[in-house]
Amino acid sequence: MRRLILASSSPYRRTLLQKLHLPFDSASPHINEEALPNETAPALASRLAREKAGALSEQFPDAIIIGSDQVAECNGRQLGKPGTSQNAVAQLRLCSGKPVTFHTGLCVLDSNSGKHTTACETFTVYFRDLERHEIERYVDLEQPLDCAGSFKVEGLGIALFEKMEGNDINTLIGLPLIRLINLLKQFGIDPLKGA
Repeated sequence: MRRLILASSSPYRRTLLQKLHLPFDSASPHINEEALPNETAPALASRLAREKAGALSEQFPDAIIIGSDQVAECNGRQLGKPGTSQNAVAQLRLCSGKPVTFHTGLCVLDSNSGKHTTACETFTVYFRDLERHEIERYVDLEQPLDCAGSFKVEGLGIALFEKMEGNDINTLIGLPLIRLINLLKQFGIDPLKGA
């Protein structure tokens, strides 16, 4: 099997990819993650996934490289990683009582041939109406400072929602595994066949 590289430093994405029982290495791509003027959230997520995979193609010249990026959106406003508790509280106050859509871009690149396939999966969470003290307690307990949208669905973040809609819960965590499996098969990698 060709060498598989995850173009990410995210521990969440590494944990998700491990579920497929495929050997892989990960490396952190260094790209500019700023949105272009008038760039939509799905377009941004897809472009960044492509750029992350491409950024590692010289370092890994004969590999299959997986790039992924996520952009959250509430009321047409793109939400990044909060970085601070104060920003996380502000983001969650903005999201209270509203739907938030997560656009997760995915790119699989053959660094030898340059062939690549890109997709974007969406997942929507519907926030409950949250009291400020609930938001502050949540942020204090989970410290979701490195998560787009300021929550961790795999933990206590699930308590923030009324409902969720999407094809693959892993999309919300940052790596849509169902779509990834389909893309990897196009490059001759099938987790159920071991190659």
